[in-house]
Amino acid sequence: MATNETNTSIAAEAATPTPRSATTSPRVDRAPVDAKPVNTDSSTNGRTTIADGVVAKVAGIAAREVPGVHAFGGSGARALGALRDAVNATDLSQGVKVEVGETQAAADITIVVDYPTPIQEVAENVRRAVTDAIQTLVGLEVVEVNVEVNDVHLPSDDHESDDESRVS
Repeated sequence: MATNETNTSIAAEAATPTPRSATTSPRVDRAPVDAKPVNTDSSTNGRTTIADGVVAKVAGIAAREVPGVHAFGGSGARALGALRDAVNATDLSQGVKVEVGETQAAADITIVVDYPTPIQEVAENVRRAVTDAIQTLVGLEVVEVNVEVNDVHLPSDDHESDDESRVS
């Protein structure tokens, strides 16, 4: 009987999940600290490593295609983005932050919505487009997409800046 008790306790220890490290993000599954996030295909030999920047760019491109989205990022990021656009170096991941784990990803997207587009509708469409793009193109499970709307773009804003440039 003592042998059975020992084997039972060993089996119970093996079945108990090991706690995650303190540095692990609660949003996505993380690889060990010394490993890079990967998406592996077990049917072949080798592994594919996808950089966080790639996931951010995929999310940014998908969100840009949503009607009602005028711009990305806060006011500082948009100002810098305007400079990048002027020299034809658009940053497609502007206003997008991602966390990438081994098999999961989470995204935070900051947008400016065109007036009078319904904000909740635009946010839901962005969420759906980003989730579909990351799952389809990158192959990661999307655990959450947070959308922050930090401004509303008025059509009259474009006309005022055109008038100012003509006066100068």
